[in-house]
Amino acid sequence: MGGASSARGGGDSPSGSAMTTIGDLPEDVLVELLSLLPARDLLRTCRLVCTQWRYVVDLATLWKRKCQRDGFYCQSLDRSVSDWKVFYMLCHLKKNLIKNPCAEENFKHWRIVENGGDKWKIEDLPGAHGKHMPDTRVHKYFVTSYQRCFKSQLITLSKEGYCDELMDEKRPEITVKDWYSARSDCGCIYELTVKLLSKDNAPLEEFHPEPVIIEQWSDAKWREISHTFQNYPKGVRHIYFEHGGKDTQFWAGWYGIRVTNSSITIGPQTSS
Repeated sequence: MGGASSARGGGDSPSGSAMTTIGDLPEDVLVELLSLLPARDLLRTCRLVCTQWRYVVDLATLWKRKCQRDGFYCQSLDRSVSDWKVFYMLCHLKKNLIKNPCAEENFKHWRIVENGGDKWKIEDLPGAHGKHMPDTRVHKYFVTSYQRCFKSQLITLSKEGYCDELMDEKRPEITVKDWYSARSDCGCIYELTVKLLSKDNAPLEEFHPEPVIIEQWSDAKWREISHTFQNYPKGVRHIYFEHGGKDTQFWAGWYGIRVTNSSITIGPQTSS
């Protein structure tokens, strides 16, 4: 008699190679899949699933891949980035912390500290005896009068997504930029003060350069002032920004310093 024969599907074999769970995927494939998820889900959910997923979520290759996906990566960073997870989080959070920097919302978000002479005013670029900004997206500026005019913003870092641990352990770079200009027909003075403050608003570090004095009959060009805080003390919870000035001719109206496009950013300086 012919011997009876039977066939089994590969999935029924104890030694079959079919994958049954996502945990059977090779590490590089799992990295690729998980890198598609938002960082919040990776840290708050995926990392808690099992030991293997926690290991993969903590891999530098996963966060480097996320940087590549989101446009934060360039090859020159390979030697300088020591923690790709922190680098990604800082790039993801990065934005201008100064609100209404270009006067598009009148004086909203600004606190008027001093309002001398004929007070602060907003004008359209280029303005009388002025020039356009290098950044053509900027259309307005704030202008001072013949007595001191200053305005400020106080930034609370926790409200912007920067937790205490991140600021204290990593102390990422804090970069401040401001643009100022004068009318060509009138001299003026520009001043800037930026302070890193503790929880109780005690100053921990300060940038307060010498006042800039612009003589009458200047070229009226817009100029940028910039400063980066590095290796500052632990405990930074707020950033205080204040700028302003006045004219030097004591002319009624708005002949003083012009300011716009202010910015404060936290994190690495990238080309993206």
